[in-house]
Amino acid sequence: MEYRDYYKTLGVSKSASQEEIKKAYRKLALKYHPDKNKGDKNSEDRFKELSEAYEVLRDPEKRKKYDQLGADWDKYQDAGAPGSGFSRAWSGSPGGHTFHFEGDLGDLFGGAGSDFSDFFHAFFGDMGRGQEGFGRGQEGFGSGQTEFGRGQTRYGSRRRPSRGEDLRADMEISLSEAYHGTSRILNVDGEKLRVTTKPGAYDGQELRIRGKGGRGTGGASDGDIYIRIRVKPERDYVLEGHDLILKADLDLYTAVLGGKIEINTLSGRLSVPVSAGTQNGSKLRLKGKGMPVYGKPGQAGDLYVRVNVVIPKNLSREEIQLFRKLRDLATAV
Repeated sequence: MEYRDYYKTLGVSKSASQEEIKKAYRKLALKYHPDKNKGDKNSEDRFKELSEAYEVLRDPEKRKKYDQLGADWDKYQDAGAPGSGFSRAWSGSPGGHTFHFEGDLGDLFGGAGSDFSDFFHAFFGDMGRGQEGFGRGQEGFGSGQTEFGRGQTRYGSRRRPSRGEDLRADMEISLSEAYHGTSRILNVDGEKLRVTTKPGAYDGQELRIRGKGGRGTGGASDGDIYIRIRVKPERDYVLEGHDLILKADLDLYTAVLGGKIEINTLSGRLSVPVSAGTQNGSKLRLKGKGMPVYGKPGQAGDLYVRVNVVIPKNLSREEIQLFRKLRDLATAV
């Protein structure tokens, strides 16, 4: 049985950081992925080698055991594993992997079932978790479809019950979409799932799709998909809880004399009354016009219009004279 140098397989040094190992794997896995090299047996074998190496080196505990093995592999092999001073098993339970994307979704880890080598099984036993492969989202999650893989793990003739892994991704939406509700299409192994948000979705909110994550083995249940909502900031709005604060310009004359201001809001165009003598920075409250409360129809925060009084420029000679008269009247009182 041949000793496998996983560091050499991924083209990294033994002192490489976890991030360096991940980057090396991503680069090579994209190059040799079976979907990009259909019918190429050499690429398929190379991809399996990469996946096996990454399965070990990405896990600190497995990597530690592998490093301890090192050049003593021959002794371990000759000793027949039990009583040789090396442990063939590793402990722990499968945990979910986190998939985070900003902007367009790029590389999305799913699962690509693959047999491990005899070397892997001899050293780690039959407790290896599912291989990680690559999927390529068709478009960014913010605007179209994205794709998950739901890998299966094979352990030769032995299958131990293992719950499928949970898949995670971020879903970016605009403030307007958060206000009104929206949806996206999620592609999981060709199965299209619609992810829908109700009005009032908030940044950091997590949606759960049960049983659509990684596939379980040995009769165990499938994992779930968790979608974390990311609400993009909007230039004119500030969100405080369920209240919205909107900055709006107000001309000097309406601020002094009173009147109305027309504003565009997330719920449409509104005419807002303005009292005479409104000061710069004042807030005009519109009750119930803020963000809806998620899952509670009819409940919403308030909308506050923060006034920005605009001082007129390029005054005519007559306007300047009138302002001077106003100033003189004010100082004479």
